[in-house]
Amino acid sequence: MLRPHPAVLRRLVDEYEALSSTAGAAGAAGAPAEAGQRARDLAYTLCVSTGTRDIGRALEVAHQWLATAPAPARETAALAT
Repeated sequence: MLRPHPAVLRRLVDEYEALSSTAGAAGAAGAPAEAGQRARDLAYTLCVSTGTRDIGRALEVAHQWLATAPAPARETAALAT
């Protein structure tokens, strides 16, 4: 199975978890419809990316993959100028 690039996976996980915590903090007030739709889109993408069908399991797999991913390479373009 192909795996997403760790940087892409990290961005998806971070954004999903941020939206989830915001929605939980909003409580009864509710989140805007756009945020709810974005959270559903991210959940779907995470499930597809990790080969799972449940967002809880997708997050577990994503965190496992990120924990074993190689450290990101340092950008040398900024240093070369």
